[in-house]
Formats: sequence, C-alpha cells, structure tokens
Amino acid sequence: VQLQAFGGGLVQAGGSLRLSCATSGRLFNTYAPAWYRQTPGKDREFVAAIDGSGQSTYYSDSAEGRFTISRDDAKNTVYLHMSGLEPEDTAVYFCAVQRTASARYHVQYWGQGTQVTVSS
Repeated sequence: VQLQAFGGGLVQAGGSLRLSCATSGRLFNTYAPAWYRQTPGKDREFVAAIDGSGQSTYYSDSAEGRFTISRDDAKNTVYLHMSGLEPEDTAVYFCAVQRTASARYHVQYWGQGTQVTVSS
C-alpha cells in the first residue's frame, strides 16, 4: 500500500504550506483521501477529507476556514493547503484513505507522516 506524504517543513506563524500525498489509483478511486495529524502524547486527529467527486469536503473545527483539501485525479494525489498557520498546528501530518469522506476515523490505510513545525 502506497501513501506517500510530502511537503512538511518549518514555517513561521501566519505562513502557508502545502502538503501532498500520492497514492495508487486503486486506493484513490475506492476510498476517500483524508489528512490527519498527531502531536506527541495525543491521539491522531482528523483534519480534512474529500469525496470522490471533489465536491464534498469535510474539515475539523480547527482546520475550517484555514485549510483546503483538494485532489488531482490525473495524478492520484491529494493536497492539503494550509494557511494562517499557528504554533498549535505543529504536528506530524498523515495522509490516509477512509471508507467515505464523511466517515471520520474509519481509516482503511495510513500513509507515512510528514512533520509540520510552526514557529511563533
């Protein structure tokens, strides 16, 4: 199973970052791509998900209005554009595929994480 996340790094508060996650066509077309994040000592938390059409998106309260999830079907890639980043957004971000876009935490496969660090 291939879910490879890219794009993490160090950014100042208020800045932007775009994460990308490439996967196989089978996973991309069968399940809903999603992003989760995790900080040390805490459970992994849902961030965003997108349905197969790309028309329906779902966000956590903390991501709503600042993050945008999108997909490129030709590249079997899902993106998470993050703006207005805050130190509280510092975490390892994981891409995943879940049963449906609305089915938070019903993850079928996890990808590798990418570290995002927001400095104040």
